[in-house]
Amino acid sequence: MTDTLWRLEATELATLIRRKEVSCIEATRSMLARIDDTNPKVNALPIVLHEQALATAAEADRALERGDAVGPLHGVPVTIKVNVDVAGGATDGGIVALKDLIADSDAPVVANLKRAGAVIVGRSNAPSFSLRWFTDNDLHGRTLNPWNVRVTPGGSSGGAAAAAALGMGPIHHGNDLGGSIRYPAWACGVVGLRPTVGRVPAFNGTSKEDRTITNTLMAVQGPLTRSVADARLALQVMAQRDARDPVWVPAPLDDSALRQPLRVALFKGVAGAKAHPSNIAALEQAAQWLQAAGCIVEEVAPPRFDEAADLWRHLLHDDLRRGAGPAIEALGDAAVKASFAFIMAGAPNWDRDQFLSALQRRLTVARAWSLFFEAHPVLLMPISWERQFPIDDDTRSQERMEQILAAQTPLTTIAALGLPGLSVPTGVADGLPVGVQLCATRFREDLCFAAGEIIERAAGFSSLDHLAA
Repeated sequence: MTDTLWRLEATELATLIRRKEVSCIEATRSMLARIDDTNPKVNALPIVLHEQALATAAEADRALERGDAVGPLHGVPVTIKVNVDVAGGATDGGIVALKDLIADSDAPVVANLKRAGAVIVGRSNAPSFSLRWFTDNDLHGRTLNPWNVRVTPGGSSGGAAAAAALGMGPIHHGNDLGGSIRYPAWACGVVGLRPTVGRVPAFNGTSKEDRTITNTLMAVQGPLTRSVADARLALQVMAQRDARDPVWVPAPLDDSALRQPLRVALFKGVAGAKAHPSNIAALEQAAQWLQAAGCIVEEVAPPRFDEAADLWRHLLHDDLRRGAGPAIEALGDAAVKASFAFIMAGAPNWDRDQFLSALQRRLTVARAWSLFFEAHPVLLMPISWERQFPIDDDTRSQERMEQILAAQTPLTTIAALGLPGLSVPTGVADGLPVGVQLCATRFREDLCFAAGEIIERAAGFSSLDHLAA
């Protein structure tokens, strides 16, 4: 059994460990062996913590022998993205100049995972500055999509997604400012949860300055997993309070008063959005599964969709011009510089009043969506209008960048409004994973989970069935 422990979900593995049917050392050794076997093929985890993980697992076993109270992830292997603080490790963000930026404390999400008993086995790759929907950098190299090396594994949490798909751990940390959890999860055929802004505390002590306005309004920390149940468990752990984040919200994680039957809005696109047939087919199949389970599914568009996407682009990119822009110019690799130049070429340079007016309009659009969710508590829509992008497509031309930004509006609208979103795989089409996105109003991740579990059960899909050999 030890040789196959890496195949287990976090919920299963944690139960076996608590019952002492499996030791923490056995679970960690199995995971490290799986990493050693598969990671060289895709470079998902540029840093693998063999000795540290085994030492943590040994102490976790001693805690069980002493009869200590243990957390919900006791002995469960996890990975952490290279752009958040892990005490004693480098928070390099894929940037060569930051390779020796050593954190002296854990970020809140890391502290919460450790407190729950998780064993960190590695650090997952990201593009430098975590800015691209691709995963490559001059420090750690390129992460490959395990399904097809010619297309992106997604970004910026592409390392986490590739690791999840190949069984290098049941829970992988990621972050999402414009789709950086949901897009790579979809690209690699796993589950990815973007929680509501304020749900999971965030702070990096290695950062010289605090988060920008748009980062505070739109960015989140969350999990990538192979099942909805593991995403639910990971959220429960990640969402614990940390006083270092003053915008954290003590909202309940579950609301037992789910309205039945669940009403779902199916959104296939707006005028001008040319959705790939495989993405539409995945939506229609998911809608049928939801209907078969008793949900009421109606095809209806959310309000002011294009406006929400425009607000994400212009608010975020205007803020980036002032915030990350100088650092990218000074420290970025060639790929991120090229991508960033194309992004900024299409972003207006607003004055103070224009930026403040856009923030005001964001509230108006958010109110319209909040009212929309009163009638349709769950929104079912694509992750992207296109299929997985070819490698480095964002560095080709200004025209292609505009197409990419247009393709990603199902991701960016949700981020702009600070809403939760869940990426759920539904199968494979032409050799690549397909899936759907589920969205809900603020702090109603439970609705996304409820609909996601229906789709997951009906699909019966696991990346390991295709990739574990």
